[in-house]
Amino acid sequence: MEKSKELEWGEAQKIDISEDLVATAKQQLQFLAEVDRNRCLYDGPVLERAILRYNYCWLPLLARHTKFQVTEGPLVVPLDCEWVWHCHRLNPVRYKNDCEEIYGRILDNWNVASSIQGTCNKQTEEIWNRMYPAEPYEISLTSKLTQNFDETILGGSKSTEYNLDSAVKRQCSFFYQVSQVIMNDNQLLEEAVARYKGFLHLIKRNKERSINQFCVPTYDIDLIWHSHQLHSASYCKDMVAIMGKVLVHDDTDSDRTKGSKLDVGFSRTTKQWEEAFGSKYWRAGVMCRGRAPAPLSINLNRLNIVSMKVALSNEYQNIIQLPKKTQVEIMLEIAGIKGLPAECKSSLFVSFSKKQPDVIFNTRKKIRIDESGEKKFAVFRCEPTGELVFELMTSSSFNLPIAGPVKVLGTSSIALENLLNPISKLLVDKWFEMSPSSEVMDSTPISLLIAVSSTAPFPAPYVLQMVHEHPFSKSSCFFPLHGTSQHTCILDGSGNEVISFLMRESTINGIFKKEVIAILTSGATQVLAEFVGEGWSLMNSNWSLQLRKKLSENGHIFELTGIRKVIIFPGKKLDYECNYCEKPKNEQDFMTAVEFSAENPYGKAVALLNLKSGFLKLL
Repeated sequence: MEKSKELEWGEAQKIDISEDLVATAKQQLQFLAEVDRNRCLYDGPVLERAILRYNYCWLPLLARHTKFQVTEGPLVVPLDCEWVWHCHRLNPVRYKNDCEEIYGRILDNWNVASSIQGTCNKQTEEIWNRMYPAEPYEISLTSKLTQNFDETILGGSKSTEYNLDSAVKRQCSFFYQVSQVIMNDNQLLEEAVARYKGFLHLIKRNKERSINQFCVPTYDIDLIWHSHQLHSASYCKDMVAIMGKVLVHDDTDSDRTKGSKLDVGFSRTTKQWEEAFGSKYWRAGVMCRGRAPAPLSINLNRLNIVSMKVALSNEYQNIIQLPKKTQVEIMLEIAGIKGLPAECKSSLFVSFSKKQPDVIFNTRKKIRIDESGEKKFAVFRCEPTGELVFELMTSSSFNLPIAGPVKVLGTSSIALENLLNPISKLLVDKWFEMSPSSEVMDSTPISLLIAVSSTAPFPAPYVLQMVHEHPFSKSSCFFPLHGTSQHTCILDGSGNEVISFLMRESTINGIFKKEVIAILTSGATQVLAEFVGEGWSLMNSNWSLQLRKKLSENGHIFELTGIRKVIIFPGKKLDYECNYCEKPKNEQDFMTAVEFSAENPYGKAVALLNLKSGFLKLL
């Protein structure tokens, strides 16, 4: 980084923020997760009721508390009111104006506890009941409300004319963008606070220079920006000190298509950031994830998941011992090239792979180098070990269906352990001299400007392979039973056998049986399940597996019922759904196991089975 850019970054870091934004961001992530478990708050009658309760119950109670401190401990806000309050505060100028117009001052969150903090709400509930005897402190968060809002509460009370319904709906998609486990990493959040200060510094510089620029944050910066706004009084005070006025937070645009206001604004912010600070604006793990996966069409009321426990122990849990593995998300950009021979300046691309492929990243990817100079990115995940190998290539027929002759111009590599060193702040951005191939030994050395960003390591899925003597079938409970004993082997990513299943039918003392026998690597055997009635009963447990002969109304095939509810759907669902940057695949080749629990009432994808290859991915 040049000295002038270092000084500019140092100037940005002098910005004073009067709140602990890392702690607030962590609490915000917990809160948004709780709201997402109650999606009736996103739309419909529950949201309508929440807005009424917020305007005519919570804000008057909060105003009274901030003036007289009506409880000895903190005031505890009900979840539905907290969600609307959260969204109102994310328009800080409007929230400030509304509070001052109706209550004469900003209603802040001082001495107020979130509904998710486990703080005793008895005192708050008692005061609420005295003020609003006909309106319960907490409402049932279902789409069917049994009691109407008490109209007498409305009286002559004033409320904001701000469209809170639209404000809530604009925020519904935000949690998906920040819900990955890596977003909760301390190092990422601490760096995000520093980047937020850099973001504010750019806006301040634009204001001083009368530059009209719509600055667009990355999602780590936006999370911190939201966290700051949730401390309404501090945010207003800090912004007046930094900018001379309260900074507007514009969340009305969501269109990220090429040429849109957000797309153009992000490109210009990226350029300004790099010119001001000499570092990359983008980061792995904090960019737009695309649209959220489609929700499952299923009747949640029939699942009875509220009473389900997350886990129970039984003797079979430790039959298979798999080592814990981690992964990182990598984002890289080919930012420049120099020393290129004149005859090699067309049809250029960079091919990259891992020197020793792992089970997560075992392919070769390409980034085309455009003559227009447009920056090219790639995003992928891999295990945090080994080396990334880059090959600069040229081809006379890059875009043709039949590949023409390809010439390797040079190679280079990056050790992932160097990238993950905390000193590098998970970012490498430098020129790499390519080792020339034998075809171009006499030419001038070629160099690539490569920027690579990595997240901190986080848990990786297990990738196993099911090897069977017969093809897999949806109608055979994965393991065909045709009257003879058959084996299915489970192999780990290195091809080592983890466990073997023997699917057998037998008649003992005149009683016909179907059983699943586990054969451990030690040679020991155990009966895991037997067929009872119309489904499989897992031995010595409360689990049973039901096979649907026809697709149910919800489109699923199997139900695994017990301490949790696991339903197996055809195709790729939830987190396994093909996203915007993946090529669509044949859905008939896949099945997704989705777990439903009190923690994940709308389902969590826990396994993906590729029926064609036998690969099984377990989260």
